[in-house]
Amino acid sequence: MAWRDTLPEVRGKLLRDEPLGPFTWFRVGGAADILFIPADADDLADFLKALDPTVPAMVLGVGSNVIVRDGGVEGVVIRLAGRPFAGITTEGDTITTGAGALDAMVAKASARAGLAGLEFYAGIPGTIGGALTMNAGCYGSETKDILVSAWGLTRAGDRIDYSLADFGYTYRHSEAPADIIWIEAVYRGTPDESEAVAARIAEITSRREQTQPIREKTGGSTFKNPPGHSSWKLVDEAGWRGKLHAVTGGGAMFSELHSNFMINPGEATAADIEGLGETVRSDVQSKLGVNLEWEIKRIGRPL
Repeated sequence: MAWRDTLPEVRGKLLRDEPLGPFTWFRVGGAADILFIPADADDLADFLKALDPTVPAMVLGVGSNVIVRDGGVEGVVIRLAGRPFAGITTEGDTITTGAGALDAMVAKASARAGLAGLEFYAGIPGTIGGALTMNAGCYGSETKDILVSAWGLTRAGDRIDYSLADFGYTYRHSEAPADIIWIEAVYRGTPDESEAVAARIAEITSRREQTQPIREKTGGSTFKNPPGHSSWKLVDEAGWRGKLHAVTGGGAMFSELHSNFMINPGEATAADIEGLGETVRSDVQSKLGVNLEWEIKRIGRPL
């Protein structure tokens, strides 16, 4: 990896062979060739412009919906951490937020501003960047319902602006190029009483705590809901709820509490977890004739 000897100078942090497991909810996975934590958007843009264009670069948010494979991730992994990427401001009926802000914090900010429509973000354990990428949603609402616009950086470090229509959103999918690094988004809410918005957020938070294994090492919803089906029902019907499955010796399982959530109950590897998901996909296809598509993003190299 000779490219690592000629990395651009930055104001942020460049870390070599940095383990990524601690940055993910599953707590598994290998190291990044380089982990870059930029000081701000300008630092990131300058770095991308100077980085060898053949070197892969990708963003890792809070790791709530990702499996980092055991062989690690080739190229540069970017984390948008700290205030420069997590600021949230409100003006009138709009909320402007950095892509590194937690979805739940944006929901809380909407309550303080007396803006309804973003409450569902309290039920999504990720960042705004991830929400933009996959049209994140829950409880009947999606990112496309409230987004006005966003801007980000291309792999070449150039700014690109998107309106809502440019995303071409469908269920858990965007037509935007996968290598865009989102920096900021603008949402529009509906004026409402702060107390009413806060009450709905509290209800969503309570519901999530009661129905999802949020205190486990998990990755959120494993599979997308196929048309006309609920993934959790399919996994349940195929017999995988709460069933420990040793794929390569470590063990992983689908939660007893919510059967579309995989959990790492002990010392499972990324291969254990991904292998379980593939085993269940195959079993559901065989038994029920339905194809389950991954919602969890899987990145990196197997060992």
